Formats: sequence, structure tokens, C-alpha cells
Amino acid sequence: MFPLGNNAQGPPSPGYYPSSRVGSVGFNQGFRNLWGSQHQRLDQGGLTIWLDRTSGSGFKSLSSYSSGYFGAAIKLQPGYTAGVITSFYLSNSEQHPGDHDEIDIEFLGTTEGKPYVLQTNVYVRGSGDGNIIGREMKFHLWFDPTKDFHNYAILWNPSEIIYFVDDVPIRRYARKSDATFPLRPMYVYGSIWDASTWATENGKYKADYNHQPFVGKYNNFKIGGCQAGAASCRPASASPSGGAGLSRQQLAALAWVQSRYKVYDYCRDSQRDHRQTPEC
Repeated sequence: MFPLGNNAQGPPSPGYYPSSRVGSVGFNQGFRNLWGSQHQRLDQGGLTIWLDRTSGSGFKSLSSYSSGYFGAAIKLQPGYTAGVITSFYLSNSEQHPGDHDEIDIEFLGTTEGKPYVLQTNVYVRGSGDGNIIGREMKFHLWFDPTKDFHNYAILWNPSEIIYFVDDVPIRRYARKSDATFPLRPMYVYGSIWDASTWATENGKYKADYNHQPFVGKYNNFKIGGCQAGAASCRPASASPSGGAGLSRQQLAALAWVQSRYKVYDYCRDSQRDHRQTPEC
């Protein structure tokens, strides 16, 4: 069912573990319920949110950030979850409706026996042109994300965005120009919701509420960020050098994931108009 059944065959060690540099925060210390409060439960530091016919649920950080390392350990629901999205992301959509920036980790639900897809995405709408230009890169995982909690994180600083799974870098999105990089402050969000129109095989399979409730579990929240408006703050780094980019060992782990588990890359999609994504 899953690309690898044996974690011993997992990725090469990245040699550096950014998550170990950021302390965990309790949910109430860093976040609050945003919607679907009746579909959200906090228990011994762990957060459970769920979707049924009546509602999904979402949460939001107490502060907004201009850069930082943001992560959570997440465990997904097994079985039929088509049409359901479980997410952890950064956004300023409430501050800039119709013209917002976003950095996404989204788990696209699936049908019985097929692996989840982890979708990463970057939206940059600060150009004001009103177009929603997705920059999706999708992956399978080298483990079953329904069996246990795994750490998923976004590192965003003025030069790059790096996505991590258990401290292994899976995607690096560099700032090649101001027009293709999110620069305005964002809040941290998580949610579970019905995206039947597109989530699973482009909408072929819909959410089936005979399988409700659909549950997402979160714990070990990490916020190592520069709060918006802070007088001085050192942006987070992904590498042991403390600068931009990744170490040689991290790059080897990144290449391992990209060569084996990447299943979609917007830059390699011949159906896309790449005049809209000049960074490709």
C-alpha cells in the first residue's frame, strides 16, 4: 500500500534537526479555535479536530509572524478519507482577502489502500493582479502517516521556504524575486475540511460521510518565529551554518525524497502557463 513498509529503508540522515532548536508550545499558549469549536477537543496537550456532515474545524495562532519555523506532529485517519483535507499552513487571507499569501502543508485524503498525498503549496498574491497562482509540489511519504505521529514543518525566512518531514527537507522554494515570494506577515493555521471538488484525484472521489467522523490529531506544536512588528529578531535558519540554504548532507536527503517520492511538480506540468510562474 505504501511505498515503503520498513522505516529502516527511510531517507539518509539530514545530519541536522531544526525541530530540536525550537521548543514545543501548548496549544493554548500559541493558538485558539477559529471555527467549528464543537469539533475540536484538547486532551493532555494533544488536539483532535474532526469533520462530519455538519462541520469541520480550524485553529489559528494568537500572533502573526514575519518569518520563522512552524511545525506540528500530526496523525492522520486511516481508511476512506477521499475529499478530506487535513492541513497546517501560514496565511494572511483574513488581512488581505482576495490578495493574500499562503504557505501550505495539506494532506489530501484518499481511497482505501492508496497512500495519502502530502501537497505543499505557495501562493503569492501581493502583486495585486488578482490571479490565484498555485505552486504545488506533491509527495507520497516513506511511511504510513496514519500509524503514528510524525513532525511536519515549514521554515520561512526572507530568502527561502523549506518544508520538512521529521526534519528531512522535502522541498526548498527560494526567493528569486520579490514578485514570487511571500513577504507580508502571516498567521499559522490548521484545519480539517471537505474539499471534495478537487482533493482526491482532481475530485474524482468525494467525501463519503458514511465514514464520518474524519479525524486529524495534532500535538508537539512548534513556533519559532519573528512576530510581526518585532523591533529585532533573527530569522530562522534551516541549516547548521545558520545561514541560507542547506548543508551537503541535508541536500542529499532532499534529493533522496525528491527522486523517490515526488509525484507532482508544477514547474514540470506542461499544462501550466509558466509565464505566470517565472521562478520555474
